[in-house]
Amino acid sequence: MKLTTKGRYAVTAMLDLALHATEGPVSLADISARQEISLSYLEQLFSRLRRHKLVVSVRGPGGGYRLSRGADELFVAEVVDAVSESLDTTRCGNKGDCQNGEKCLTHHLWSDLSDRIHQFLSEISLGDLMRKHEIRQVADRQNSKQSDVDSEAINTRRLTEDQATA
Repeated sequence: MKLTTKGRYAVTAMLDLALHATEGPVSLADISARQEISLSYLEQLFSRLRRHKLVVSVRGPGGGYRLSRGADELFVAEVVDAVSESLDTTRCGNKGDCQNGEKCLTHHLWSDLSDRIHQFLSEISLGDLMRKHEIRQVADRQNSKQSDVDSEAINTRRLTEDQATA
């Protein structure tokens, strides 16, 4: 099985959104900065997530995105499915034509594995992930790092303004 960047980034961005939900709508720029994911790539992913009704966009100043449901009601498999990500572990895309147009000897094994992976991810909510101590530690580190970057930007802007008025 290969979960590509699209699925990984979508889950990461949704988890970031869930972790910051209490702060109001979350901008893609903030997610981009914290998770080091391209803003244009996030825009593409969130377009799909919005189409699948996993997120809601909020327009205007202070706008951004919110989860469409509570974090305990949004599951990792939904996020992966929304960005058209395949969790298929067969070589044939589960078509059954893996060996000269016929099923190979291990087709059912890999097909069953794909089903189990999807079932596993269907049982893990964003809320479950948010409650994991290790994930909270990473989020705290990212938030601290982002606060440092924001403070540095404010100080630089003030210094520039001071120099302009002098």
